[in-house]
Amino acid sequence: MAWVLLALGLVMLVEGLAYVLAPSLIERVLEVLRTLPENARRLFGALVLVTGLICIWLAFYIGL
Repeated sequence: MAWVLLALGLVMLVEGLAYVLAPSLIERVLEVLRTLPENARRLFGALVLVTGLICIWLAFYIGL
């Protein structure tokens, strides 16, 4: 359970930093995402998902 809380906290930290440091950039990114077709957004989501899984695997491989 501690790992889940740690992961959730890290995600919230990174997301919060983006909104604090560049709120107007977030709005522009959302506008660009709205213009993309659904398949492109789905592919982008899949790539982010796989990248996250690789990061988790590397963390455990290194010895977290």
